Amino acid sequence: MDKKQIALMAVDALKAEYPDAICSLVYTDPLQLLIATRLAAQCTDARVNIVTPALFERFKTAQDFADSTPEEVAEYIKSCGLYKTKSKDIVAMAKMLCEDFDGIVPDNIDDLIKLPGIGRKTANLVCGDIFGKPAVVVDTHCIRITKRLGLHDLKDQKKIEFALRDLLPPNESNDFCHRLVLHGRAVCTARNAKCESCCMDGFCPKNI
Repeated sequence: MDKKQIALMAVDALKAEYPDAICSLVYTDPLQLLIATRLAAQCTDARVNIVTPALFERFKTAQDFADSTPEEVAEYIKSCGLYKTKSKDIVAMAKMLCEDFDGIVPDNIDDLIKLPGIGRKTANLVCGDIFGKPAVVVDTHCIRITKRLGLHDLKDQKKIEFALRDLLPPNESNDFCHRLVLHGRAVCTARNAKCESCCMDGFCPKNI
């Protein structure tokens, strides 16, 4: 079995196991997803979802954030961890959005990664979930599970992203990554993978 075959089987198996593949961050517009994803770095999505309602009630547009200060934003996100760095990034990001993009979140990775604090993982998530473009969100779950599946033997996130783009159907890649998160939390965990109850047990090289 080659990598392409394993990738396609993994897509089908995870789709059957987790039919409702959605981002666990709560948001109502592109800006909110962009900011929530920045807050989620080294922080759980559940914690971010507790913090963002008050944050987004106070700051409704990119201009609102741009007119604020890192100190004010920090007051709303203290429980997220690394809040000082994140608040600086959010204000700087908002200023760039207003100055360079008319306050509108860009719909492509090249422009998104120009924004302070935004890497390829967040850019892919926004492009996939907001704009419906083929995306590969390479987080810790994605790296771990796709490596166990034998789809790559890489460590660099960008290289993994492009390797998976070559293997996954473009219309499935974004949902596939969401399903990897669910599977990584429930079954294919970092410390103690539950291979006996895994939907990919029959073809995963780690268990053959």
